[in-house]
Amino acid sequence: MTRHGKNCTAGAVYTYHEKKKDTSASGYGTQSIRLGKDAVKDFDCCCLSLQPCQNPVVTRDGYLYEKQAILEYILHQKTEIAKKMKAYEKQKKAQKSNCHLESKSEERERVERFKTSENSIVSKPINPFTSGQSNGSEKGRAQSSSGESSSATSSPSTSSQSLPSFWIPSLTPEAKPTLLKKPSKTVLCPMSGNPIKMNELITVNFTPLDPSLDRVALLNRQDRYICAVTRDTLGNSVPCAVLQPSGAVVTQECVEKLIKKDMMDPVTGDTLSDRDIIPLQRGGTGFSGSGVDLTAKEARPVMQV
Repeated sequence: MTRHGKNCTAGAVYTYHEKKKDTSASGYGTQSIRLGKDAVKDFDCCCLSLQPCQNPVVTRDGYLYEKQAILEYILHQKTEIAKKMKAYEKQKKAQKSNCHLESKSEERERVERFKTSENSIVSKPINPFTSGQSNGSEKGRAQSSSGESSSATSSPSTSSQSLPSFWIPSLTPEAKPTLLKKPSKTVLCPMSGNPIKMNELITVNFTPLDPSLDRVALLNRQDRYICAVTRDTLGNSVPCAVLQPSGAVVTQECVEKLIKKDMMDPVTGDTLSDRDIIPLQRGGTGFSGSGVDLTAKEARPVMQV
């Protein structure tokens, strides 16, 4: 079989390149693309601002944030939670008042029905000479009074029923009031989804490659920081960890070969535990062997054949 070109439209076979080109042009079908290094943030960049951190802090899950950015995020989430809680309390009070009014209206209707039924009862002395006529007249009066009472009781029910409107969205038969759920008071991390608190953020102290360089010169360099112990250059391809007592950033190889032998912080000399060693979350390098899923997918409508 001959090989088809990418733009060959005269062949009898619908090639893969033609199908891919038609899919991207038509707007149907799920598209997937592999991200390159330009679409992946560096290991020392904030997860919110995507810029190199000036005052970096790290969570227990290893996500790095700029201190100002994460504090603003926490304060914003707390104000949003307060607004949602206020709306929920308002809805709760409205439901309570509605239930109170409904109970009062039911009690009032019960009293009115009792009054009408009591008024329809006729208690008069019976005349033995005109008993038949009086009985007939009393029956007629009772029937008329019962008819009036039934009409009186049935009229409010018919008047209270309002017909649905198909032109006003809020009055359609399908329109129902949306009930708010009680919001949670815990602030969640934007990356991991776990609860996050201000006092649990750990300050990170990166060791610069050249201490004489200022911040602007560091930002212009690709290799900015080194390991605090082995002096190896840090990057997305190098797994790193943060030591909680000192905030120093070291390579994972240094942790396995040196630090875990005596479990002591090489900067401050404090005793370490497994919880004090926090693996730093990093982005990929753009290569397929980076160990990070760098595939982006966009779900679009699919035409069924």
